[in-house]
Amino acid sequence: MKTYEMLHQQLENARQLLYDLCNQYGFGHTSVLEQSMRLDELINQYNRIFQPSLCKTNSPNE
Repeated sequence: MKTYEMLHQQLENARQLLYDLCNQYGFGHTSVLEQSMRLDELINQYNRIFQPSLCKTNSPNE
């Protein structure tokens, strides 16, 4: 399986789990917040790999 497909599947699984946890516990529950952070990390990883121009920051000297 290619990197894109693997990461895409991980993102979908993490998103679905977050959705399920929100329905079960509500937005403020610890497990929901932790899963949200996991999903954020996967999104950041995706952006670093597949959309590197979004991750570049302009330094004041440029």
